[in-house]
Amino acid sequence: QVQLVESGGGLVQAGASLRLSCVASGRTFSSYAMGWFRQAPGKEREVVASINWSGGSTSTADSVKDRFTISRDNAKNTVYLQMNSLKPEDTGVYSCAAGRGPYSSRSFGAYDYWGQGTQVTVSA
Repeated sequence: QVQLVESGGGLVQAGASLRLSCVASGRTFSSYAMGWFRQAPGKEREVVASINWSGGSTSTADSVKDRFTISRDNAKNTVYLQMNSLKPEDTGVYSCAAGRGPYSSRSFGAYDYWGQGTQVTVSA
């Protein structure tokens, strides 16, 4: 099993930055990929970014490309999402997820454990 705890969300103005963190425990952290997902009110959950077991391969959604960066520190069992130039449309609940295997994926089915999520609200 894997337990995931996110932090770093909050209320910010458009153009601001936030860094989300997700600390994992349980299974060996460096053995699996990680992903960040978000769900806006009234919308379906969508993938934001994913990263492979080593951090050497990442994937970012087109909607946040060049603004959001995913990274991980395997020594700290932590994955990060650096969010810059935030927009009101970035508002939502952001959750991290642990992959079933070592390779990053943008498919929901590739992840088997999810955190509770952290709220990000961006005002205009």
